[in-house]
Amino acid sequence: MEHVGDARYDADVLVVGYGPIGQTLAALLGLAGHRVLVAERQLEPYELPRAVTLDNEVMRILNGIGIGNYFDEFSIPSWQYDWQNAAGETLIHFSFGIEPGTGWPINSTFNQPGLEARLRQRVSEIPTIDVRRGLTVTDVVEDGSGVRVACSSPAGAIELTARYVVGCDGANSRVRELIAPEIDDRGFFYDWAVIDVLPDDRNRVWEPQNLQICDPERPTTVVSAGPFRRRWEFFLLPGETPDMFESPERAWSLLAKWGLSPQNATLERSAVYRFRAMCCSTWREGRRLLAGDAAHLMPPFFGQGLCSGVRDAANLSWKLDAVLRGVASDALLDTYTAERIVHVQHAIGMSVELGKVICLTDPDAAKERDRAMIAAGARPDTALPPVPPPQLGSGVVRRRSDGTVAPPGSVWAGQAQVRDSAGRIGLHDDLIGRGFVLGCAVDCRNHLGEDALRALKSLGAHLVQFVPADATPIDDGDLRQFADVDNFLLTHMHAAGIVAAVMRPDYYVFGAAKDVDDIAPLVDDLLTQLSAPVTASVGAPS
Repeated sequence: MEHVGDARYDADVLVVGYGPIGQTLAALLGLAGHRVLVAERQLEPYELPRAVTLDNEVMRILNGIGIGNYFDEFSIPSWQYDWQNAAGETLIHFSFGIEPGTGWPINSTFNQPGLEARLRQRVSEIPTIDVRRGLTVTDVVEDGSGVRVACSSPAGAIELTARYVVGCDGANSRVRELIAPEIDDRGFFYDWAVIDVLPDDRNRVWEPQNLQICDPERPTTVVSAGPFRRRWEFFLLPGETPDMFESPERAWSLLAKWGLSPQNATLERSAVYRFRAMCCSTWREGRRLLAGDAAHLMPPFFGQGLCSGVRDAANLSWKLDAVLRGVASDALLDTYTAERIVHVQHAIGMSVELGKVICLTDPDAAKERDRAMIAAGARPDTALPPVPPPQLGSGVVRRRSDGTVAPPGSVWAGQAQVRDSAGRIGLHDDLIGRGFVLGCAVDCRNHLGEDALRALKSLGAHLVQFVPADATPIDDGDLRQFADVDNFLLTHMHAAGIVAAVMRPDYYVFGAAKDVDDIAPLVDDLLTQLSAPVTASVGAPS
């Protein structure tokens, strides 16, 4: 889809920061046809490991960008994660797999430089994206219908202009500093030494694959960091300072317990990080927005730091796309914070609570913790706080007359194997394509009027009918049929008592229709919330 940007500005969107969140946002906007300018302070990519956890939702987003074929290069599924006490007793056992209806492993570990390399390659393939390195943002000023961004560079001061600017510039965000939102700081501060290693023996089996050692003498994390790589994290005890962990000799002394040394492994990185928990009250100030660590920080114990930032990019990108194309009001961007902050605050809360359990250094408190967890059967559902399903906060979702969300709205949409009219079989994200999807068990065109169909087309929405596995799907104009290969989608729709559902571009359900007469109101509700109201009553389809 090709869009003509506003020629008064250098770009439709200026992305500040070219880490994985900035790369993801730039790619999603560029794939939608928008002119994207990226300003990155560093002259060269940062090639050392940092984040190590991806979940199935984030892998789905990254696959939608077009790098799914490369996941095996830099990530491996996490099939297990055990918490043990100092005596080696299991406190909690997590068993992961591939959840039905998601298409990707529930949890994977990865090497961040490998991920970023593939994202940079993908961005380079999108002609509407311009990446400029060596630019440090010094000021951001809103100017009527756009923003002016002052930058310093090795060549001198320059000014860039765009319709919107998004700060993806990390924990020390300059864009956040300029917006100056209120910040909720949980007061959670712990220093950990993080050591990344590449063992020479690539056949060594690490059992458990991922391990949390809840030892009050020194809490320790030992996990995969992608193919053939391992990560150790060591809690800094009272009286220890970061400078005590700066030397490679100190790192090797900590790793000796696992039989690692300079003779059989490569030390990729050793650094001390302060784990923090904070969240901005708003991620938007006019045409200036925040995403990723610029908007929120959390300890790594829940594995949702980078994942939350990728979700930010997926949520914000489709809303910016709709606003820039004029099919939605600028007010749509107000739903960005409202929807995402609920997710993030839950992730921060879970990270802090898990950290409180892990970081116990009082021997008596640790014994009581161990006793309670073992008594709970080492099961996450009984030994830890409950984890609710992924769900959006208040925003673009169908509601009942009393204002409450109408199920299954606001939850993450499932996907399954489908077969198209050409006989290809694959996950329906891959075969249907990016954007809004009106997925039905019937031909939706028989229940929508011309204006509704025209408006859906302007959104770039896909009109899809799922047919039984043994049926022969056909394409009929704007409607495409897909055979439900495993009878997963139609079975779940029947069980939920719905005949149609709208999936948003970030893979969340807007809402569903309980019968054919409810399809038009469903579509009308979506269009109204996007500030493009039309009458969705039945008429002769065009």
